Amino acid sequence: MDRALYISMTGAKHNMLAQTVHSNNLANANTTGFRADFAQARSMGVYHGEGHPTRAYALTENPSSNFSQGAMIQTGRDLDFAIEGEGFVAVQSADGSEAYTRAASLQITAQGQLVTGSNMPVLGQGGPVFIPPTSKIDIGVDGSITIKGANPLDLAQPDRIRLVNPDLAELEKGEDGLFRLRDGAEAPIDGAIRLQPGFVESSNVNAISEFTDVLSLSRQYELSVKMMKTVEGNSESSARLLQSQ
Repeated sequence: MDRALYISMTGAKHNMLAQTVHSNNLANANTTGFRADFAQARSMGVYHGEGHPTRAYALTENPSSNFSQGAMIQTGRDLDFAIEGEGFVAVQSADGSEAYTRAASLQITAQGQLVTGSNMPVLGQGGPVFIPPTSKIDIGVDGSITIKGANPLDLAQPDRIRLVNPDLAELEKGEDGLFRLRDGAEAPIDGAIRLQPGFVESSNVNAISEFTDVLSLSRQYELSVKMMKTVEGNSESSARLLQSQ
């Protein structure tokens, strides 16, 4: 009976963890550039010495994220752009390390720093990008930044946005929603990446699929709890039988 109780208990626990993943995806269905996370379940045997496993328990894993491209949404803003195909924008995370995102709805702070919508500094060729006071800013398809002063003929290119295309198998998502290379290295610049100015990329979350998964996991959780109650009832019945002997 304890085996059935152990399996049911771990099943209920990891169903809750899987629901957390899908609920987070659902909550970010309208987040620009968001990449949905996968969740998978498998059974894990418990071994004590040689031979066959004495127990088995459920395990929920988050193996990777869905890197398929979201829909392009036209905004017309000079500081918005979407990445065509694969690739990421390099930003500086809160701990100072280099991280990557697809959310490219940018803004300029009062200090002239170019940041993402979540206030992460955008990285250029030599570090964070700063924009001098200007009347207009254009972002080219290759990530180059062109600014125009009061005189339309006064043009300058202070920097170019750092665009990278690392191996997707080596990326992992942090709790801040940013991607990083597993070994902590920095991805090289990829000059082949092209941008689509005036657009943003929507989340690639399939809201209907995520909602269906949440409902399915909820039912599985209820079944696991019922199984635990059944095992508890069987255990009490066995104890009464032993006491009557």
